[in-house]
Order: sequence, then structure tokens, then C-alpha cells
Amino acid sequence: MTAEPTTRPTAEQSAAPAWPVPPREGWTVDDLHTLPGLPPHTELIDGSLVFVSPQRRFHNIMIRLLTNGLATDVPPTHRVYNEMTVVIDRSNGPEPDVLVVRKEAVGGLTQTSFPVADVVLAVEVVSPDSESRDRDTKPHKYAAAGIEHFWLVEMAGEDDHAVVRVYERDPVTRTYTCTGVHRDRLKVSVPYPVDIDLSGIDEL
Repeated sequence: MTAEPTTRPTAEQSAAPAWPVPPREGWTVDDLHTLPGLPPHTELIDGSLVFVSPQRRFHNIMIRLLTNGLATDVPPTHRVYNEMTVVIDRSNGPEPDVLVVRKEAVGGLTQTSFPVADVVLAVEVVSPDSESRDRDTKPHKYAAAGIEHFWLVEMAGEDDHAVVRVYERDPVTRTYTCTGVHRDRLKVSVPYPVDIDLSGIDEL
């Protein structure tokens, strides 16, 4: 027979979310894929779960604009996706806002992640809560893991226009070097020729 509890949780306690308690050595990518009840687009950075905040309209528009632009001219050897987990190692499973992967990495419709070795471009659209991760943590991890191309997208100016900074990986230093800053038009030749009109985002 089980004794009745002497106290019952208050309404506030009952409504509080039951946050998962991390193991001593931190979460792993396997946990990221199997833990029940995680919010959509949860990331794993250095063994810690990272939850996303509500998305700004700018963030949503830029993801759609860049995904569509990259997909328009994507060669048959590559595929374009957004907000899919990239497995760097057992403690790191970030989720770039947009990514280009090699076609051979694409599996069935239940696939939830890609190995970092098959990612050729990672794009991060900066949000107020993710500035440090998008500008510092993620680029360092992407470059060290071998992703050749990285784009950082931010909202700037009084008119809230888009700024896209394009980076390429230096194979010697294993860090990114900025190769261009694009405002009204994003036109690059790598990882393949892309030409995207960045103006007029208010119309989307």
C-alpha cells in the first residue's frame, strides 16, 4: 500500500515544465534524437541543450529567401535544407538555419540529421538570443569540423535591411576568412553560383 503524500503540489508547481536533468558528462547527440518532449529545433552545444526563442519575422523571411535562392540553382550533386541537425561529434549537434549538403548524404524521409563531413555550407540568421552562438561558438565549431563555407545573416540599419557576410575556410588555420559583405544583392560563385536579391524583404 502506498501512503498518501502529506503535501500536494500547488497549481503553479503543477504547471511548471519538467526540465530534463542532464547527466554528469552532459547530453549526447543520441539523447538529442531520443529525449521525449524536447521543443522543436532544440540544439546540442558542448553537451548542453539549447532551446530557441520565438522567431522574428526577419528570421523567418531570410530562411525562406536563402533556402529558395540556393535551391534555384543547386547542382544535381547537392541538396538544400533548413533547420536540420548537423552531427559534429557526440556532444555537438547544432542546427544551422540553412544548409547545403552533398546528395549522397540524403536518406529516407525520416532522416533527422546530417554528418558534418557532408555539409558544404552552413548559414546562421542572427536572433537577439543567439548572437554569441551565431557569431562565435558555431562558426568556430563549423570551421574546425571542416565545413568549407559559412554565411552570417544579420538585420542592420534604421531600415532593418539584411546584411550577409560570406566566409570561406582557411585549410591551414582551420578558421573562416570573410570574403564579402552583401546588402542588396548576394552574388557568389562558391559553393556554386548563386544570385539572390536581398532587397524588398518587407514585401515577403
